[in-house]
Order: sequence, then C-alpha cells, then structure tokens
Amino acid sequence: MVRRIDVTGAGGVGLAAWEYADPPKSREAEASPGGVLLLHGLMGRASHWAGTARWLAERHRAVALDQRGHGQSDKPADGPYHREAYVDDAEAALEQLGLAPAVLIGHSMGALTGWQLAARRPDLVRGLVVCDMRASALGAASQREWADWFKSWPVPFATLADVRKWFGEDDPWVERPNPSRGNFFAEVMTEGDDGWRPVFDPAHMLKSRETWVYDAHWEELIQVQCPALVVRGLDGELGRAEAQEMVRVLPRGAYAEVPDAGHLVHYDQPAGWREAIEPFLDGVLTGS
Repeated sequence: MVRRIDVTGAGGVGLAAWEYADPPKSREAEASPGGVLLLHGLMGRASHWAGTARWLAERHRAVALDQRGHGQSDKPADGPYHREAYVDDAEAALEQLGLAPAVLIGHSMGALTGWQLAARRPDLVRGLVVCDMRASALGAASQREWADWFKSWPVPFATLADVRKWFGEDDPWVERPNPSRGNFFAEVMTEGDDGWRPVFDPAHMLKSRETWVYDAHWEELIQVQCPALVVRGLDGELGRAEAQEMVRVLPRGAYAEVPDAGHLVHYDQPAGWREAIEPFLDGVLTGS
C-alpha cells in the first residue's frame, strides 16, 4: 500500500512524505524506537526510494520525503531554496512523522541535508547513510556547466521513450548507454498539452545547488556524532580518496562501495546497494 502523508515544512511549505509499504507489525519492530527517513538528491523525488523503502519496511518504518521544489511537494516561486530551508524541512518531517531518533539515508544533495541535520540535531538522528555526495567544494565552473546543461534539454519531450533515450544515451554527459539514468529521469517528468516536462523548475534546481557548490562541508561532517556509512558507486561522482577521507574525519564513520554503479547507486545496482547498507542499518536500528 502506498500512503501519502502531508508535512508542513519551514515557512509553511507543504511537503509530501510517502510510505511504500505497510509498517512492520513484528514485536522486534515495535520495540525498536525511531525509523528511517529517505532523502532524494537534486531533481529526484521520493518514489526513487520505493524499492529501498519496501525492503526496509519488512523490519522498520521507512518514509521517503519529496523535498521542497521536487515531486509533489510545494514549489514556491521565491523559495527559499537554501541549505537551511532543506535542513529545516527534514527536521520538521522527522518530528511530525514521529520517526526520531531516525536513521537518515540520503543520496547526493539529500545526503548533505542528512549530515547537516545530524550535526545540528544529534538528538533526532541515530544513524546516517551518505550516498555519493562530496564534502569538497565544486566551484563556479560546475554551476555554469549545470546551467548550460539545463539549456540543452530538448523539452518538451514527445514521449517518455524519448526521455529515456535522451537521458540514457543522447545526453552529452552520458559516456556510455545507461538505461537506469533514463528511467530515473522518466520518473521526474509530467505530461502537459505539449509533451513531457520535468516536475521541477530548473531555475529552482540551480538556486538550490548554488547554496552548496561553492563551499566545502567538512566542518559539519566532523560534527556528526552518530554512526555514519559513506557509500560510493565505483563509477560515481564521489572519488575513493575523498570518500575515505570523509570516513576518517567522521567520529564513527564506515565505508562501502558498490561495483558497477555510477552516481545513481540505488538505481543502478539495487541489489548491491542493499548488500552494502543493510548490515549497517541492522546494527544501528536493532543493535545487532
């Protein structure tokens, strides 16, 4: 059963949270406090976590959040889309959903939100999974590349098949055919009178991104006191050396990597993703 739960974020922004399976009813689950909050990356949506949420729900309550500007959550024209707003939203979601103390699982930008919240509110976070997100600054050139990339999209797309083909094969950023990437973007499109367009406003995505690409985030990472697992796709955006340095500076850090996966680790290799994070989650959530 899929269930939507409405959450009020910072500044009254309406957020959509989703459960993709019934919460577990076992004595073990009832005895374990807290749950899991899943935070997608830039341009993502809660449904990208559906597969992960379903196997998590076998033993834990798992909720995925459409973050502001994404999915079915509000997309205020004037934002704000800065870091504080995203972190405040995640904090509000934990409290309103009754998930705390929770494990936060974040991909890319969602991982940054997770560790910033864990640093600020250690009472709400008992564990953290950081999936393919860098702590180093990316710089102005990266932001310009993204602005140019958005302009290159041949929108509107006539069909979802065109979406899958462009993002999976024709996009200049694709080095080799990547069907999972095409599927990822097909899931964030909506059909209008003239064809298929993204459910988000690219301008909002650039605004969200500019609030973190110019700065490094090591100081906040060091402040994360809970157990934390840094996961990278072998061909992802987070390099091995930086990932291992992130683990080193985390007070209770651990490391995992998923073979044959790019940046979209949980989408590229769902089985490898589960194998990488499940033992960590079991240890944090059940104390095993």
